[in-house]
Amino acid sequence: MKLFSTFLTLCAFTGTTLLAEEKPTIIVFLSDDHGQLDSTPYGATDVRTPNMQRLSDEGLTFTHAFIASPACAPSRAALLTGLMPARNGAEANHSYKKEGVASLPPLLSALGYQTAAFGKVAHGTDAPSHGFDVSDKRYDLPFLADFLDKRDATKPLCLFVGTHDPHVPWPTVDGYDPAKMELPPTFVDTPETREFRARYYTEVSKADSLLGELRDLAAKHFDPANTLFIYTSDHGAQWPFGKWNLYDSGIRVPFIAKWPGVIKPGTRSDALVQWTDLFPTLIDASAGTVPEGLDGRSFLSVLRGEKSTHRDVLFTTHSGDGRMNVYPIRALRDGDWKLILNLHPEFAHTTHIDKALAKDGGRYWLSWYEKAKSDPAAAALVQRYHERPAVELYDLKADPLEQHNLAADPAHAERVKGMRARLEAWMKEQGDQQTVYNEPRLLSDPASTRPGPDTARNEPRKAGPEPKRQRKAASESR
Repeated sequence: MKLFSTFLTLCAFTGTTLLAEEKPTIIVFLSDDHGQLDSTPYGATDVRTPNMQRLSDEGLTFTHAFIASPACAPSRAALLTGLMPARNGAEANHSYKKEGVASLPPLLSALGYQTAAFGKVAHGTDAPSHGFDVSDKRYDLPFLADFLDKRDATKPLCLFVGTHDPHVPWPTVDGYDPAKMELPPTFVDTPETREFRARYYTEVSKADSLLGELRDLAAKHFDPANTLFIYTSDHGAQWPFGKWNLYDSGIRVPFIAKWPGVIKPGTRSDALVQWTDLFPTLIDASAGTVPEGLDGRSFLSVLRGEKSTHRDVLFTTHSGDGRMNVYPIRALRDGDWKLILNLHPEFAHTTHIDKALAKDGGRYWLSWYEKAKSDPAAAALVQRYHERPAVELYDLKADPLEQHNLAADPAHAERVKGMRARLEAWMKEQGDQQTVYNEPRLLSDPASTRPGPDTARNEPRKAGPEPKRQRKAASESR
């Protein structure tokens, strides 16, 4: 790995040299837990995101942008290393990249950039290990403005800024009427659900306001004509079937880019791109040589309007999040089809939503649980949340919200077989050990799906890498 890191650095040094004033300023604004469909550029009509809409009107909106893994730490590590979780080492949430794995900031520094990260960019204590020249966990605009005032302006800047919004907790409702919320078909309609949906939208609007403030600040310090500005989010929101899942509501994110003179305003692209692709794209945009050996691939030609396609297939993974979520999943998207492998269907699918409860807005989950006792539709949703089949297949063109699993349909047997073989071959190439990172809850235990912490267990809540437990993968045990 150390040799690989050194090789990447040398690659950056051998790139084409641009004068400092010719290199674009790069600003990447990251929100936290924002699903793609929850903003006006992607068709939402009941949430206010005027700054996202303004950026979309002035730039390029990607309709098929995906992250690598739907939890904070692995998603952000994949962004900053250009490698998928099994290769960079950050698989479970609250885990970090392996020592010696190269990150984006030092390569941009080798190309003459100053690199800086403010707010939530990398996860937890992992930010310094990625080699930013300046790194501060605070998201504070006066503090950031002071940095921009005092920095050496002869150097081009690559600036990552991350907000915690709209991550839970969602404490208040401001300007939204819960009765007017449009609920996805994967939601149980209760007063509590509507209240928390309104709270979530309040936090989405807060992230949108921060985006506008950052753009205004950037306009005071940098030439807008030479600035690449990107808005995106690390994964979907903390709703059932969203975050911690490989359904599109968990892995498909907003991605909007503006670059005057390069990107045509008001355009949209359905090119399939992934967060690992941003690493080589920014190196490419800075006239560096894109290193070999990455999982990411530059989509600079799509930004320039020279190409309309990028990836043919897309792989995503999820490995778990502490004791709250012990449920490893892998998925392949091939055109309009998605195959999901739930590696251990004998496990109960649980998350912070139903196990942390009040801490993470679980009051609405309790309303689902209670309604499920008398409402068959609610009962079916709650059961689907906890119990997953080994294989899921979705026709995304006919069923974009992934409501109808076709894996058991004999008409699709050959498709399932082929896609599964391709996904498992990719997992092997990645060195994916299919590790289970904590003690699972088993569906055979009736207590596994009861809301709240397990009374018979000690529920660790501290951050940090979880103990690894090796178990047979589903592909080996069936």
